[in-house]
Amino acid sequence: MYERFIVNTLRVRVGEKRHHIQMLIGPRQTGKTTALRQLLSHVEIPAHSAATSIDTSSRDWLRAQWHVARTMAAASPEKCALLVIDEIQLIDQWSAVVKELWDEDAWNDVDLRVVLSGSSSLLLQHGLAESLTGRFELIRCPHWSLSECEAAFGYGLDDYLMYGGYPGSAQFKDDDARWLDYMVDSVIEPSISKDVIALESIHKPALMRRLFYFGAPYSAQELSYRKMLGQLDDAGNTTTIAHYLDLLGDAGLLCALSKYDPKLLRKRTSSPRLLVYDPSLMTATYGAYRPFLITDPERKGHLVETAVGANLLRRAKQEHFELFWWRDGNDEVDFVASQGDEVIAIEVKSGRVKSTRGLTAFINRYPTARPLIIGSHDHLLEDFLASDKPLFELAR
Repeated sequence: MYERFIVNTLRVRVGEKRHHIQMLIGPRQTGKTTALRQLLSHVEIPAHSAATSIDTSSRDWLRAQWHVARTMAAASPEKCALLVIDEIQLIDQWSAVVKELWDEDAWNDVDLRVVLSGSSSLLLQHGLAESLTGRFELIRCPHWSLSECEAAFGYGLDDYLMYGGYPGSAQFKDDDARWLDYMVDSVIEPSISKDVIALESIHKPALMRRLFYFGAPYSAQELSYRKMLGQLDDAGNTTTIAHYLDLLGDAGLLCALSKYDPKLLRKRTSSPRLLVYDPSLMTATYGAYRPFLITDPERKGHLVETAVGANLLRRAKQEHFELFWWRDGNDEVDFVASQGDEVIAIEVKSGRVKSTRGLTAFINRYPTARPLIIGSHDHLLEDFLASDKPLFELAR
């Protein structure tokens, strides 16, 4: 079975003496549980693992699992053990209990190494910052890259553009109806209803759902808040829409890229460029019209830009840079990556006729920025999507 890079990261960290809780976070159906199972096959110290559920898990249940692992550590020759809890967010006030138990182990010098997993939206907003500050390290489990899908499923570029980076959907690649059902029923709807609506104070859950299904087909395109309000019934105001897009972004579904501008106040007030976190989230919302995304040059252009943008979103978390887009009048740049004083202006060539005038205009305005044309002879689209080289090294 194919093993992602995160399995080795987990293996190395749990092989170290206890110092931080390891938090494995990421969107639904990206392989967190599989990675934990693979980790357990590699560890040489005693290990106890458990998965939470809405029906059976509670704070007392969590304390009981922790006690089992402590007993294993005390009985082992190494005087250490590993505790793995999957889907930790299903336990009410989990972070307070984890803090209490973790601090007890520190006080009593118990070498219990702990790995927890769960949805990034909940973990980041409810618990880590409130109770566990200084006690954890994040390990991100993002959507799969082209190189991973090539190695695991034999995908080519067109396969990746159409079916994206959800490993569970690969088995349905040749059955269009089953693939679409899986994406909607196992990925999109649970992500919205269980990772956003059920875990946040959402006053208009129907609007949240409509916003995703309306916005995803516009991935890699500018869409003003005014236009979104005009297309969505009972949409409230722009603040509501912006907030819901932030939550959809936390769930790894759909985000709103701001325009690049060194004047920070103008970033949030500009019209956003919508972007899904995986190309399959765009193609799935096209339903029966999905073939047009490959045959129509304009639509395929947006799909290719979406794949590049999703790749950049994944890199942004791993490589610690911010991602924007830019437009001034008729001059436009697809993506702008900013890391401290370094800026990269990124243009995507997708086969359709497209001027690079915007890239020239951006460089003229920001002379220290570096240009990067993806789809050019120097940076082929497939090579970029499959490359593991850091972006700011790639652009040098």
